[in-house]
Amino acid sequence: MPATEPLSLPDPQPAHVIAIANQKGGVGKTTTAINLAAALAEIGFRVLLVDLDPQGNASTGLGVTPAERQMTTYDLLLADGQPDLIIRETAVPNLWICPANSDLASADIDLVANEKRSFLLHDALRHPDIEQRGFDVVLIDCPPSLSLLTVNALVASHAVLVPLQAEFFALEGLSQLLLTVRDVRRSANPDLRIEGVVLTMYDRRNNLAQQVEADARENLGDMVFQTIIPRNVRLSEAPSHALPVLQYDTASRGAVAYRALAEEIAGRLRR
Repeated sequence: MPATEPLSLPDPQPAHVIAIANQKGGVGKTTTAINLAAALAEIGFRVLLVDLDPQGNASTGLGVTPAERQMTTYDLLLADGQPDLIIRETAVPNLWICPANSDLASADIDLVANEKRSFLLHDALRHPDIEQRGFDVVLIDCPPSLSLLTVNALVASHAVLVPLQAEFFALEGLSQLLLTVRDVRRSANPDLRIEGVVLTMYDRRNNLAQQVEADARENLGDMVFQTIIPRNVRLSEAPSHALPVLQYDTASRGAVAYRALAEEIAGRLRR
């Protein structure tokens, strides 16, 4: 593992909150959430990963078993749960998780009746018990839909990171998310910005993938990260071992790619 200088950020510094969102499933969203969180932690950031997906895959991928999810993100949002009872330390140094389970599947219905329904996660992440932990970055793994849970994530965040699978119709699917971001800016979070678009599941041997990359860079310009996440069997295997790929196979192409993505994001945060 390459040596890296310790992270130095001004103090005090509020956590930078990034929603990882794409309403289309199967684009590498949770894989990006887990491995970007681990890569940022590896270079010295104190990272909290908020699992906001009822499937709870990010929680499983970081080793939190269903039996250990007595208190979850649902409690943080809707049951006045104490963060200290919900947030769990992971096996990755500098990385904590707020786990999720299927309770979140009913959250949209439960949120509708709450007059602060779009601001519950925003307020929860600013709870003193969370602020005093001194997180540098909070990543939110959103569900694969433009639901009230995703709106909560966008209202709570400073920025949105969009995983974009290198496949046909990828850019068309992105347009609806960008419209939702625009609506949230107008109504609830005027400072929300696009952190960037990261191409995932990329196969350089595939002409279509190369065309999608060319189209994305032509249409989105600097919004597209230089780092590209390749198709990599180690990335697919790592969750079954409840590990980020950085720990499962630290020299794999997937691990190298997520370290590079973390360095791109870290460079922005250090400015």
